[in-house]
Amino acid sequence: MKRLTTLMLAGSTALFAGAAYAQHTHVNVAMQLEPPNLDPTAGAAQAIDSVVYSNIYEGLTRFMSDGSVVPGLAESWDISEDGLTYTFHLRDGVTFHDGTTMDAEDVKFTLDRARAEDSTNAQKALFANIAEVTVIDPLTVQITLSAPTGALLFNLAWGDAVIVAPESIGDAATHPIGTGAFVFEDWVQGDHINIARNPNYWGTPAVLDSATFRFISDPTAAFAALMAEDVDVFVGYPAPENIPQFEADPRFQVLVGNTEGETILAMNNAREPFDNPLVRQAVAHAIDRQAVIDGAMYGLGTPIGTHFAPHNPDYVDLTGLSNYDPERSRALLAEAGLPDGFTTTLNLPPPSYARRGGEIIAAQLRAVGIQTEINNQEWAQWLETTFRGRDFGLTIVSHTEPMDINIYANPEYYFQYNNPDFQALMTTLNETTDPARRTELLQQAQTIIAEDYVNAYLFELAVPTIARAGIEGLWLNQPTAAIDLTAVSWP
Repeated sequence: MKRLTTLMLAGSTALFAGAAYAQHTHVNVAMQLEPPNLDPTAGAAQAIDSVVYSNIYEGLTRFMSDGSVVPGLAESWDISEDGLTYTFHLRDGVTFHDGTTMDAEDVKFTLDRARAEDSTNAQKALFANIAEVTVIDPLTVQITLSAPTGALLFNLAWGDAVIVAPESIGDAATHPIGTGAFVFEDWVQGDHINIARNPNYWGTPAVLDSATFRFISDPTAAFAALMAEDVDVFVGYPAPENIPQFEADPRFQVLVGNTEGETILAMNNAREPFDNPLVRQAVAHAIDRQAVIDGAMYGLGTPIGTHFAPHNPDYVDLTGLSNYDPERSRALLAEAGLPDGFTTTLNLPPPSYARRGGEIIAAQLRAVGIQTEINNQEWAQWLETTFRGRDFGLTIVSHTEPMDINIYANPEYYFQYNNPDFQALMTTLNETTDPARRTELLQQAQTIIAEDYVNAYLFELAVPTIARAGIEGLWLNQPTAAIDLTAVSWP
């Protein structure tokens, strides 16, 4: 502030220079959803990872923008011949933002906390096969598994597995302290979060001095903020109908990439009438996926027929199992004893794919006799009542976690699908390291949930990013829900 005041006193020329300097060392990033808290190890919302993944918190391994898994806080590891013991060698000289040393004790604390009986980690299943975490020395930690886990290094790259410290975890929801290239500064709830470059970062330092995450839920406001240049980047821009206008404006660049976001019409499998597979199949056949993609997303999105990303080499195209067939849908409802249809709730969180898509889907369901009572919910309300409270009939949400088909093995998960055969298949998959066999099992898993019509599978969410021309280092694709600013720079 003193520097800026001095420049202002020096006259308009100096003021312009100061503004240009600030512009090229700071970036204003907008996103649609505000995180409910800032602890990725105890919350399910993707908006948490969007802010903190890599920027503030890091794991033993990490995802790169192309989806590959690379060393993070662990610089290397050894795997025993039986696949049951992983020995991680930690980087030397890593400190948390409060100045305390990150060492093997913190790794043990993190993993033991994540897998504890009372854990609130949203992806606790990732750690289910960890039998013991042992500190060998300050820079060496050993993970012993109860069964071989072919995806362990992948699992440890999730935001749910970032390394935290016992000294600071109590305040992590509002004041996260990690090891990343940026430190948390402040959070004005309902408006923005500020982060600043970590001067003591162990790795390649961030180029930016600072960044601000702003939360703009309304698509009209999002357009206005970009056009006025109040924000420099909008990740997950919520009004795809505006994209041609940005493409024609030399002030902007448009990036449209893939995500891991399987967007689904979720059905509460434990609640009547969705406990009847015939009803779930009827719902699936009532949906015209392409009409939803065109109407809600202006063509952005890839149709899916199961809970798996189409860009994954193990994907199976099963869209034909739930093709748009309203006559078939009505016949299935009659077979299920509901010839006149039924009424249910449709809970919609704030994202455009849900709110806009929900209106289209409600009309398609109405055409086959299924009436919906639409409940527009704010994100915190959706998490509390729909996700955790499981108080819904239908809901629309995009699952942005990478390779998360294992959620169907958890009967307590919000859509409450309980299939012991699928659960056994996931156990086998977790214990399998042979790539060809893993492919076979993953394709079986995709087929089972598609044939059980657990949910109505809509499309893989695209991620449109609108940015000021010249900004470099932004992720095109989102292999995990992250707005990684560690390599972002102005020209």
